Amino acid sequence: MQFFDQGAVQQALPYSLLMDAIASGLQSPIESPARTHYEPNHDDSTVLIMPAWKQQSMMGVKLVSVWPGNSALGQSAVSAVYILISCANGNPIAVIDGTELTLRRTAATASLGARILARKDSHTLAVLGTGALSVPMVQAHISAMPFTRILIWGRTTAKAQAVVDRLALLGINAEASTDLQGTLEHADVVAVATTATEPFIRSEWIKPGTHVGLVGAFTAKMSEAEPALIARAQVFADSREAVLEKGGEVLHALKQGLIAPSDILAELAQLTLKPDNDWRADDQVITVFKSVGFAALDLIAGELVFNANTNIPK
Repeated sequence: MQFFDQGAVQQALPYSLLMDAIASGLQSPIESPARTHYEPNHDDSTVLIMPAWKQQSMMGVKLVSVWPGNSALGQSAVSAVYILISCANGNPIAVIDGTELTLRRTAATASLGARILARKDSHTLAVLGTGALSVPMVQAHISAMPFTRILIWGRTTAKAQAVVDRLALLGINAEASTDLQGTLEHADVVAVATTATEPFIRSEWIKPGTHVGLVGAFTAKMSEAEPALIARAQVFADSREAVLEKGGEVLHALKQGLIAPSDILAELAQLTLKPDNDWRADDQVITVFKSVGFAALDLIAGELVFNANTNIPK
């Protein structure tokens, strides 16, 4: 059995390659039952179990820990391990750093949605949130689109500037901001990655023509944007089924009668099947890509890591 650490995952999953792999991989049959989650401390800390498989090929199971309180301790809120199992003989064949895999596939999924749904003349990217996903979000989005300005918003100047400093070490220029409304007024594409449980993005702050990727709220109890924004926008999902079960902002809009399930216009597999389709009604419409993550994405990424690092038969 092989072990692939953070460095091996980073090397195997450059964002442009991962985005293309997700786009093509979602066109193949992958079984991915609904994830299960547990709250061992009976609070906001959560453990997720996410399996997916291809018959007679490969199965992957991800164990994810989400501890929102870690942010106050200077630690990552999300950590994970990923296990690959051969469907030919049932043997475990690899253990993969699931934290890096999750960060990369989450950022790649959001940027893939932006590449298809955002206006083609978009030039300013705003990333909201200063956690572990902030740098991957920037890296993935600039791999997908030619942004000329990058804004990093955080609730505190120090945290926003720390992300800007990390990006500078990677040769990426960005600006720090604590003015959320002002940041949104300049943004063409907004990537949101927080652990917020209450909506902090007001609908009126999003200008016409903006694309918003909501990826932080992955349970029904979480929310980053108020329901009114969902009602204003053309709404798309990574997985329609998963979002209707766990997508906080969408569920809140549904409960308030602002939208119907049919208002989710397409999911990622449909978007990537016809990436050149004119999914936007026009350049003034707001598009929202709601992502809660689903296990097929992890299996696609896990296979890519495995194939890049070993010649052991599947």
